[in-house]
Amino acid sequence: MDLSLLWVLLPLVTVAWGQYGDYGYPYQQYHDYSDDGWVNLNRQGFSYQCPQGQVIVAVRSIFSKKEGSDRQWNYACMPTPQSLGEPTECWWEEINRAGMEWYQTCSNNGLVAGFQSRYFESVLDREWQFYCCRYSKRCPYSCWLTTEYPGHYGEDMDMISYNYDYYIRGATTTFSAVERDRQWKFIMCRMTDYDCEFANV
Repeated sequence: MDLSLLWVLLPLVTVAWGQYGDYGYPYQQYHDYSDDGWVNLNRQGFSYQCPQGQVIVAVRSIFSKKEGSDRQWNYACMPTPQSLGEPTECWWEEINRAGMEWYQTCSNNGLVAGFQSRYFESVLDREWQFYCCRYSKRCPYSCWLTTEYPGHYGEDMDMISYNYDYYIRGATTTFSAVERDRQWKFIMCRMTDYDCEFANV
């Protein structure tokens, strides 16, 4: 390779590396999924809440057929930007029953800031609740569903929101009576940077 060409390309490669080399950095400090980092043991209930002013940005899970077709779970949180302000109220949503498919978003334009779950041996499944927080009178828009997590029943699950301006507002799940497992699609939304008059969008 011509040496002059190398001197032309080297700065371009350096700039590109600088722009993308640290992609995901804000998540690395929260993305601690060590072996003992699970919030539950198989067949046990759990309750997980992000610290005040933070929301869920990552969900990880592993499946065990021999442990009651159950999953261990882990979550990562991240502070919301200053433009959203501080949460004005937080609450637990209604319970989504075990053994059934369900669809739920946080009421009152809330964002998901935690999960609570209880295991039922009789159906080899869990019931779920979202912990939601409302930020002033901000409203969701440009909402979309993620792909299915996990991709197939029984697989490990690792969902990370790399879009910093999108937030988890809820989820829809399917349940396999054969595999005794769930697939999740998370509802992702942007939030207005101004107050709006709609109480529940």
